[in-house]
Amino acid sequence: MTLTDHLRELRVRIVKSMMAVVIGAVIVLVFYDRVLAWLTAPYLDLCRRREAGFCGLSYDAVLDEVNLFTLDPVEGFSTRMRIATYGGIVLALPVLLWQIWRFVVPALKRNERRYAVGFVASSMVLFAIGGVIAFSTLSKAIEFLIDWAGDGVDQVFRVSSYIRLVTLMVIAFGIGFMVPVLLVFLQLVGVLRPRQLLAVWRFAVVGIVFLAAAITPSGDPVSLASLSVPMVALYFASIGVGKLLTLRRPSDSPNG
Repeated sequence: MTLTDHLRELRVRIVKSMMAVVIGAVIVLVFYDRVLAWLTAPYLDLCRRREAGFCGLSYDAVLDEVNLFTLDPVEGFSTRMRIATYGGIVLALPVLLWQIWRFVVPALKRNERRYAVGFVASSMVLFAIGGVIAFSTLSKAIEFLIDWAGDGVDQVFRVSSYIRLVTLMVIAFGIGFMVPVLLVFLQLVGVLRPRQLLAVWRFAVVGIVFLAAAITPSGDPVSLASLSVPMVALYFASIGVGKLLTLRRPSDSPNG
């Protein structure tokens, strides 16, 4: 393919990806109230199990519901659009990953192209697992942050701030859990070798912990451990998978 052909192909992939995100965003907008209730569920569970007054004005014990506030006339609208955009990206993730893979495929050998379905499926599964773990630890993360705010600090959460924390947590965990897929891919194309990754495992573990600390938006130890420990395990798993998939590489013909 010429450079013009590559640019044309990239434009087609981008357009398809954007259309998928828009469709996903529309779906989230239709069910916005349910989505918002689902996003605030971890905070509601925290307020229910802690003593009265722990969540401050953010929790109405009579109605048994959490209240998020806005300090700007357009904040509610911007937050709704932000949730729709993030949700659209999540719903469109299979399409996005597939478009990325289809754009990369022409540069791969024939024996490497058969991993397309596995690449997309494993990325989706790992992102979902990361998102579930992030969501399950969100209550502990918020509890830690409130505890460390001090006894004289009342809790009045802005809707935009809360949604930003939740989305960044899910995105951080999801992307962190997808790193092994990239490592396996780099092993398949010959950029990295399993023995190279195994030789630097000590540095990798330290790097993973620092990376987890950097991308975890809450900064609490529970979230840090919940992200870094599985990432370390997935690092070694990616070495094993890469070793299995590259065992036959020496016997492959030069033309793939």
